[in-house]
Amino acid sequence: MDTINCKICGKLFYYQTGAPICTKCTSILDEKFERVKEYLYENPGATMQQVSDVNDVSVQQIRKWVREERLEFTADSIIGVDCEICGTLIKTGRFCKNCKDNLAMKLGKAFNKPIPEEVKNELREQQSAKKFLDNRLK
Repeated sequence: MDTINCKICGKLFYYQTGAPICTKCTSILDEKFERVKEYLYENPGATMQQVSDVNDVSVQQIRKWVREERLEFTADSIIGVDCEICGTLIKTGRFCKNCKDNLAMKLGKAFNKPIPEEVKNELREQQSAKKFLDNRLK
């Protein structure tokens, strides 16, 4: 367990995993998240700056929650974030549907690529050598 400074308040705390933020700042952010979520529900036409100003949350933090898919703007909302690949305006996440589909297709193709024969032979040799060593140790 490491001792680090909180990225928000600077206080030392024991860091385990996740964001480098102390428990006090985490609970404050969670409260702000709930307020922003309620505000967006009640004011679906609000701009990102209005949400930020009214709820004392940075625009960057709101964008982060949207990218993490914790917040989602309604389909008729004028605000959103840009797809990280093509720049299309999206309501939540990091990528638009088309880019997600393309990434999934490319990933699927990468896993379905045939293994070259020389790699297969090398793997077989490693396996047989391992079996030989395992038998000698018995």
